[in-house]
Amino acid sequence: MPDVRDGLRDGLRSALEGAGVDGAPVEIAIERPRDRSHGEWSSNVALAAAKAAGRPPRELAEQIVAHLSAEPPPHVVTVEAAGPGFVNFRLAPSWLHEVLGAVIDAGVDGYARSTEGAGRSVSVEFVSANPTGPLHAGHGRWAAYGDSLCRLLERCGYAVYREFYVNDRGRQIDLFTASLEARSRGAEPADDGYHGEYVAEWAAEMPDTAEVRQWGLERAHRDQAETLAAMNVSFDLYTSESALVARGAMDSVLDELCGREMVYENDGAVWLRTGEFGDSADRVLVKSDGEPTYFLPDIAYHHEKFSRGDLVIDILGADHHGYVPRMRAALGALGHRPDGYETLIGQNVTLRRGGAEVRLSKRAGDMVLVADLLDEVGPDVTRLVYLLQSIDTTQTIDVDVVSAQSAENPVYYVQYAHARIHSLGRMAAARDVRRAPLDDVDLSVLVRERELDVLRALASLPDVVVAATRARAPHQVTTWARELAAAFHRFWHDCPILRDDVDEELRQARLWLVEGARVGLAVALSILGVSAPERL
Repeated sequence: MPDVRDGLRDGLRSALEGAGVDGAPVEIAIERPRDRSHGEWSSNVALAAAKAAGRPPRELAEQIVAHLSAEPPPHVVTVEAAGPGFVNFRLAPSWLHEVLGAVIDAGVDGYARSTEGAGRSVSVEFVSANPTGPLHAGHGRWAAYGDSLCRLLERCGYAVYREFYVNDRGRQIDLFTASLEARSRGAEPADDGYHGEYVAEWAAEMPDTAEVRQWGLERAHRDQAETLAAMNVSFDLYTSESALVARGAMDSVLDELCGREMVYENDGAVWLRTGEFGDSADRVLVKSDGEPTYFLPDIAYHHEKFSRGDLVIDILGADHHGYVPRMRAALGALGHRPDGYETLIGQNVTLRRGGAEVRLSKRAGDMVLVADLLDEVGPDVTRLVYLLQSIDTTQTIDVDVVSAQSAENPVYYVQYAHARIHSLGRMAAARDVRRAPLDDVDLSVLVRERELDVLRALASLPDVVVAATRARAPHQVTTWARELAAAFHRFWHDCPILRDDVDEELRQARLWLVEGARVGLAVALSILGVSAPERL
């Protein structure tokens, strides 16, 4: 896609040479001003080059402006010096008309793609709920976030492996098994067992001949997988901890750590020298009774993940802050680069209805289930609501608002914009109005502010995708989608298309503008894992 900033950079380099500046910045920053009255684009190049130029930044900016005013780059109408040394550009709408052509040419599959991750592979682990029950509302947030992050990474060229770690060993599995057994006999689970009504329901399904532990694990996995599939979330790899231990991965990683002289014995236990790699203390790998801690198989699993990706990302629950430095230290002890391991901590979710906190499921005991939220508002609303804000902030979801089909419902507002576009297509077909080939349409007639607002939003999407990927922030795409939807709804209200008094040349240009908006919305909704409906 042509980028108008390339022409602006070329002009700035030429202006610096004309001003006699040696040692100009290799990278010339071009950014959108926060205040659009300052122009479409702005550069701090005079501030960055002032020292090499040996003159005040403002004076250099004025010299740059004088040069550019005499020989303006493509699409530039005026250039101004501003503030302490900024160079601001005001552009003709023609640059946005080129953007629209690029959007149409690239289509949904090609627009807003980046190659910055090309040649890199990344393992992303998310959800990884214990196989002891259904997924709660917090798991749903991590599922929506993790899957959309993977979609962002893929759009930027990374090869992505979606991973789910099944922690099917340890005390919590023993308690879950015992609870199922108790319920199958009509008894209450122990005080420290699992008391949700789902345990009784599952126990009632269990055949008399079933091996309780394995049947229970499979039943929990099936329930979780069905819920995730309903959210449009899938995984490339499920890794069972018990299988990992059985194939010797845990023993193998312990041997490797011993070979690196990273472990030692004290009081009959085996310790890892995590304190030498930034952890607050050394950590026990094998207890004095010979049993491994939970940490050892986790290390083995993460060590394996580096065989699938040169970048490993963990998306963890709010109670995992202490886990991060010890895992990073363990991976450092195994020779992995510190920047090869990232962790993202998700915060909790509260649901409200009628102004009060609610639990959507009586059968789940004290849990709010993702499955109930899906039943209440559907998968699209569930996913997009989870992606309205940053994962590292606590979230409150108002079920009344997200259930309503109104402008107050941000999900409905975005999808309604896409559905409106298709309704226009149906109305146009009914009136035998057809889009002419793009090459035959004069886009220069698109000069009204409502039209340009839609085009400005489309122009920003490639940058938003890259920025959201770098920041691991899918909610930035949600924000963009809401902004484009708002711009489109304003355009729809103020800029008629099929009305009889609309000039045919303008009608054709607006029809293509609408198609560009459709492409942009479809790209964003695809990244967010949400459907782009043709009707609502």
